[in-house]
Amino acid sequence: MSPADTLRFAAAAALGNRLRSALMVLAMSIGVAAVVVLTALGDGARRYVVGEFAALGASLVIVLPGRTETGGVNPGSFITSTPRDLTVDDAAALLRAPSVNRVAPLAVGNAELSSGGRVREAMVVGTSADYLDLRKMALSAGRFLPREDFSRASGLAVIGETLRAEFFGNGPAVGRSIRAGDRRLRVIGVLAPAGQGLGMNSDEMLIVPVATAQAMFDTNTLFRIMVEARGREALGAAQREMETILRARHDGELDVTLISQDAVLGTFDRILGALTLGVAGIAAISLAVAGILVMNVMLVAVTQRTAEIGLLMALGASGRLIRTAFLVEAALLSIAGAAVGFLLGHAGAWAIRLAYPVLPAWPPAWAVAAAVGTALVTGLGFGVMPARRAARLDPVQALARR
Repeated sequence: MSPADTLRFAAAAALGNRLRSALMVLAMSIGVAAVVVLTALGDGARRYVVGEFAALGASLVIVLPGRTETGGVNPGSFITSTPRDLTVDDAAALLRAPSVNRVAPLAVGNAELSSGGRVREAMVVGTSADYLDLRKMALSAGRFLPREDFSRASGLAVIGETLRAEFFGNGPAVGRSIRAGDRRLRVIGVLAPAGQGLGMNSDEMLIVPVATAQAMFDTNTLFRIMVEARGREALGAAQREMETILRARHDGELDVTLISQDAVLGTFDRILGALTLGVAGIAAISLAVAGILVMNVMLVAVTQRTAEIGLLMALGASGRLIRTAFLVEAALLSIAGAAVGFLLGHAGAWAIRLAYPVLPAWPPAWAVAAAVGTALVTGLGFGVMPARRAARLDPVQALARR
């Protein structure tokens, strides 16, 4: 029997019992699809975080009030009080550090905006002139906030593209007035469309001087301070200088947290590693179950086809040929299962990208190759025992169905 004949024989045997073959293919495809979808989800999340922070630059440091190392990060960490809040004086002091290039204090809140009879609620961000460069944003019209003292509460505003369209339509927005809460502001610039980034939609954002925002929200504290070092090589020195300055200003206690891009990505890599282990566990269980199903079904097939195997042996087929035929059948079913799982996995990844457009959920090539390869190895490995059993049958007893 030639290799082509062996392949045709195995294919005919696989298609002879379609329900049995379909169950085996389904079992294989579940394991492969699980690997493809979950690795696409994990890798997509990693790409999203890397993209968000890469847009800010590798030399960025974010200063948060409170020390997360004290009690860990949990939902309460974002609302609990801290020993001492961040202030604009802290931001001004950080600007004097030798390794610091730019500083942008942030005061964030929501306010009701109105202009020309139109009213809506929007996020208001109080910051400084350096915010535009720190966030790598651009203007489509006008100019950004002027470079002035952090404590000056001027009535100037820069709006996002969505706010411009809703309040001023097709007309120019620069020079027009808009009311935020009880304050009247003059629009001096419009941000170019940029969409979502770091949890903020810049198209629906109103940007004002930090002191103006603090007056609107009746607070003297800051939400965050964004600091840019003088290059990536100066990042370590900048963090040490910032810690020294803030410790001196906070009575010798470092009650703030400094987060850099590397720290965030390192934390996320640990989370991704745990997720990858979970994916491996799910895939191992799924593929092990599929392999056991292959073995059981192939053993049943050997029993059902005993007379056929005996006839082949009586016609001169060797034990090696019988063993090869059964292994080829197992390989064909494993290939079919891997192919179906590959398609189902990519369909699942496509559904994730459709539901969450910001998440680039593309399965990595190594994960797809590993899943398909594992499916083939599992199918062949668990197909060895039935194939050996078929090859050891006695021709006379096989013809007699014994």
